[in-house]
Amino acid sequence: MKVESTAQPRPHPVVGSQLVRRWDPVGQATVEVVLVHGIGEHSGRYERTGGLLAGEGFGVTAADLIGCGATGGKRAYVEQWAHFLDQVQVFVEEARAKAVPTVLMGHSMGGLISLEYALAKRPRPDLLVLSAPGLDGGAGWQKAIAPLLGRLVPRFKAPNTLKGEQLSRDPDVGEAYFADPLVHTASTVRLGAELFAAMERTRSTMMSLDVPTLVLHGGADSIVPPTATVELGNLPNVERRLYPTLRHEILNEPEGPEIVAAIAEWVRSQIAGVVS
Repeated sequence: MKVESTAQPRPHPVVGSQLVRRWDPVGQATVEVVLVHGIGEHSGRYERTGGLLAGEGFGVTAADLIGCGATGGKRAYVEQWAHFLDQVQVFVEEARAKAVPTVLMGHSMGGLISLEYALAKRPRPDLLVLSAPGLDGGAGWQKAIAPLLGRLVPRFKAPNTLKGEQLSRDPDVGEAYFADPLVHTASTVRLGAELFAAMERTRSTMMSLDVPTLVLHGGADSIVPPTATVELGNLPNVERRLYPTLRHEILNEPEGPEIVAAIAEWVRSQIAGVVS
């Protein structure tokens, strides 16, 4: 069964308008998923994942982040990292109001946003699913100069430098990525500075994570190194699954449907503990 998404603009207090996608299951959703995309991309790249999750009986909501896709704001720019957390909070609150378990799910930068959100004193999700969360990455020199450049020339853009083959073993994924007019292949130095600061901040506080969490990481990921999630995977309420041959976008690998099915199985296995 193919599930189509609906995409609607919604007002946003910071940037004026945001694009929100929704995948609805047939019948009543048993779980609500808030899905957060990565840097430079947009929620439309999750059509397959959203449809597969809806096919599992889950309702899925994903917004284009500030400055990304069809949401307003300077492209690949954020004034404050907390604005991302504010954006996610709206959808977590809406999901919680539906009185079914709420899952916050994020990929790469979206995984970092989701993890920091779960660590913050905000309305919490019941479960957390992180795909290659951006706890590390970037060159040492980039991390060193990003804070200064973020203050002096915040809107200056630098190439993201990633290559299509880093995303997936499926060459169509890389080709579609670079042909997508809503994908941004460069980021402002302000966004980079905020990203690196969030990495450091989250690594220093993640020991307090108390939300049951599933971490998924490709062993052949050359964007977010697999070592970045080892410490997270050692936490008592975290299960880490390493897929040795898969690359950064494991959900867009040929094995993506099987991985989504495994996510759904893990979520269902946790629900009894969540609602008891």
